Amino acid sequence: MTAKAPPVTAILRAYRSGLYLGEPAVAGLLAWRARRGKEDPGRLAERRGLPGRARPVGRLVWMHGASVGEVLSLVGLVDGMIARGFSVLVTTGTRSAADLIGQRLPAGAVHQYVPLDAPRWVDRFLDHWRPDLALVAESEIWPNTILGLHRRGIPLLLVNGRMSERSAKGWARTPRTAEALLARIAICLTQTDADADRFRRLGAPRVSISGNLKYDSEVPPADGQQLAHLRDLIGDRPVWVAASTHPGEDAVAARAHASLRARWPRLLTIVVPRHPHRGGDVAACAGAEGLTSARRSQGGRPHGGIDLYVADTLGELGLFYRLSRIVYLGGSLVPHGGQNPIEPTRLRAAVLHGPHVHNFTQVYGALDGAGGALAVADADALSATLDGLLGDRPRIEAMNRAGAAALRPFEGAVVRTLAVLDPFIAQMTLKAMAAS
Repeated sequence: MTAKAPPVTAILRAYRSGLYLGEPAVAGLLAWRARRGKEDPGRLAERRGLPGRARPVGRLVWMHGASVGEVLSLVGLVDGMIARGFSVLVTTGTRSAADLIGQRLPAGAVHQYVPLDAPRWVDRFLDHWRPDLALVAESEIWPNTILGLHRRGIPLLLVNGRMSERSAKGWARTPRTAEALLARIAICLTQTDADADRFRRLGAPRVSISGNLKYDSEVPPADGQQLAHLRDLIGDRPVWVAASTHPGEDAVAARAHASLRARWPRLLTIVVPRHPHRGGDVAACAGAEGLTSARRSQGGRPHGGIDLYVADTLGELGLFYRLSRIVYLGGSLVPHGGQNPIEPTRLRAAVLHGPHVHNFTQVYGALDGAGGALAVADADALSATLDGLLGDRPRIEAMNRAGAAALRPFEGAVVRTLAVLDPFIAQMTLKAMAAS
């Protein structure tokens, strides 16, 4: 099931040797990250390939998504592979992704942290879990992991593949190394034609376009009791949400509220920082504009005396998307690349965003073109757009309908991806029957 691939290059051999010899330094880096709260101290051994639990009996597929967006896009595939008789190992690289996916995984799936790409750690991980099939999401190209899977004859598929032009140019500087790695991937299933073209140019011999799995993702859940409680507290106040904000955007949200206060004295602004530990920074931005704030992480609630509510908790975006029909998505008024607008659109919000959305060009292009989302150039434009929408319920409803319609043509990536996986499953079944 694995084709003959180009030889391993000197760069890859040097990379492997460097990480083998540098393993103590990498272990020190992990310990430093754990002290800073970036790794889970209780599960740090998993990052060194040491298993946290036993391997399930029977056929196992390994799926990896580095962080929150990537791993949540895999949930439909997890369900599909369990329905086909597999157990599923899901790995992530970040604590936030681990916390979220732990709440979403069905029976038949387990979570572990992915080992760093040190040779001994990768070998230890693969020798314990012995996956029959491996799927990695988007752009996770880790050389020692790819080489380890190929040596063991374990098919590796890149799903929801994404390759920016900048990344493609970087890989193109070492073309033989890029080809040596990509040729060891059984198939690259990409999001768009442009992604497919970049993988092909770099030497991937088997590329297919399956679409973006995120279009098929379930909407984030919300605790029903908490939702009812917050709706009672908010009542009929006008409300908008600034979601997944990055440094610089919290001040913009506070400034927008301050500029709207004269016309909308009962306005409630909810800010959900991308990283919850920044809750204090968000509250400080509110204070600088003379606004009263409360932090959810400290037990605060959005009662009538609160102007800006800081939702500095993890895994509750679904709750706050349901509380407002207007959502500004962060990472877009600063040069981060934007955040995923599919979830708030599905939850009937009118989406606003800044100009920096290159991580989600396709979906924002579709939503903007249909009128389901609106681009704002700066803080003043955000305030003006909010002012217009807050008093125009029919326009919000029209944006909701337009957004939902714009997403429909892109759905179906889970079905298309599973259709590509089925021949691999059939081959594994035949191989098992022949061996029995």
